[in-house]
Amino acid sequence: MKLITEHTNDVEYIVEGKNKQQYIKGIFMQSDIQNQNGRIYPYSVLKKQVSAFNEKFVKQDRALGELGHPAGPSVNLDRVSHIITELNEDGKNFIGKAKIIDTPNGKIVKNLLESGVRLGVSSRGLGSVKTNKSGVNEVQDDFVLSTVDIVSDPSAPDAFVNGIMEGREFSLTGELEYAIQKEIKNTVKARLEEKKVELFTRFMGGL
Repeated sequence: MKLITEHTNDVEYIVEGKNKQQYIKGIFMQSDIQNQNGRIYPYSVLKKQVSAFNEKFVKQDRALGELGHPAGPSVNLDRVSHIITELNEDGKNFIGKAKIIDTPNGKIVKNLLESGVRLGVSSRGLGSVKTNKSGVNEVQDDFVLSTVDIVSDPSAPDAFVNGIMEGREFSLTGELEYAIQKEIKNTVKARLEEKKVELFTRFMGGL
């Protein structure tokens, strides 16, 4: 399995309420369309993972994201810049909304947006990729969405929210990759989805 990141650029900057809370909102992910990294996410794959992500993280106020991409699936609390408050299906797109929080990296994001810098968002997750019959790299059904980060270099065709991006592909190495593959291999098919959620939750906890 690999760490896969994808960026989008169709995000808008929003200020709401008396406290002037700052948000970004726009296309966080796109399905069934080849992105600038040359990959396609089937609609069924993203729909399933967005649903799981909403249940496990968004609804539990745990959907944290970072400024920039780390080299692994876990969220680093010292790099957190925002919390995702909404992630909803809109045709083949998935529209998200994220609140910029008052952390050191969140303050950097606020200052950049207030200065007119066009940022982007980028999905991050674990999964495998195979070449389909059309010769395009297609993300497989084992994909697990980790989070959506704020970035500066977009890749999803329509994903600028006055900030979105699509990034590099990182390989998990050593004991971490071995442990993932071993646990999934030893899991019976009926419990495969449950096991992927369990592994994902552990990684998000920094294991």
